[in-house]
Amino acid sequence: MKLAMIGLGRMGGNMVKRLALGGHDVVAYDVDAAPGQVLAAEFDSVSPAADLSDVIAQLPAPRVIWVMVPHQFVDGTISALLEAGVEKDDLIIDGGNSNYKEGQRRGSDLAESGILFADCGTSGGVWGLQNGYSLMIGGEKAAIDLIAPALTTLASNDGKGWGHMGPVGSGHFVKMVHNGMEYGMMQAFAEGFELMKAKDEFNLDMHQISRVWQHGSVVSSWLLDLTGDALEQDGDLSSLSDWMDDSGEGRWTANEAIDLGIPTPVMTLALQMRFRSRQKDAFAGKIVNAQRAGFGGHAIKPADSSESKED
Repeated sequence: MKLAMIGLGRMGGNMVKRLALGGHDVVAYDVDAAPGQVLAAEFDSVSPAADLSDVIAQLPAPRVIWVMVPHQFVDGTISALLEAGVEKDDLIIDGGNSNYKEGQRRGSDLAESGILFADCGTSGGVWGLQNGYSLMIGGEKAAIDLIAPALTTLASNDGKGWGHMGPVGSGHFVKMVHNGMEYGMMQAFAEGFELMKAKDEFNLDMHQISRVWQHGSVVSSWLLDLTGDALEQDGDLSSLSDWMDDSGEGRWTANEAIDLGIPTPVMTLALQMRFRSRQKDAFAGKIVNAQRAGFGGHAIKPADSSESKED
């Protein structure tokens, strides 16, 4: 099939490559023209577009346009596509990490003009080109039928790694929960390895443990594989800081759990630990220490700027 990819960053660019390798024709566009030109030089089936009007002109109707940009730019991209000439029965897919409620709104707005919309949660990261992606897509059956050949090519395990989750919004809802679970799993590994490293009397080899667990352990996983790879390169991870970012989906998961009255303590606390990692000097910790000193006379370590987070 022929489709367009809007956004040629780490994810979008690799998806274009996988689609091209799978025999699809791809119109590639990015605000920076260079990535599209590089892809076109590598693959005969990839054609760069000068602008969004050129994207529209190069696609047969009904047009299939995959948008792979940060969530804050999705609305602007859709508006620009409408101005460029997207028509009734064309399909726009949001494959980034958008809030599912935004997807529902976008789908409803586009439906008024007869334009199809699908929201696709995309997991696989930079390894997706080689291993394939896990794709969770929401939308009408007509939309899914249009994009299905491309989904099968992009998906891992010979096309088994994608599924139609339900109506518009369901794809990003499932991906949101997926990322919330990911937070919890990553935090569990982090705490376990920190606990083992702190047991000085055993002088445990963190890299060795990660490799042993990769074989036959119930905690074997891709996350553990990545942990082992990192420890092999740098046993103390001295080149990394402990400042942890979040993409927003962990927050959305916690908010959704509150709205639905569903207890999610592991995922929520994992999110809170990311916030904690960013504090240069936690006032909350000082409050606790002041209380401990007051009621128990506990010795409290004085403030030492050398141990504070760097700006």
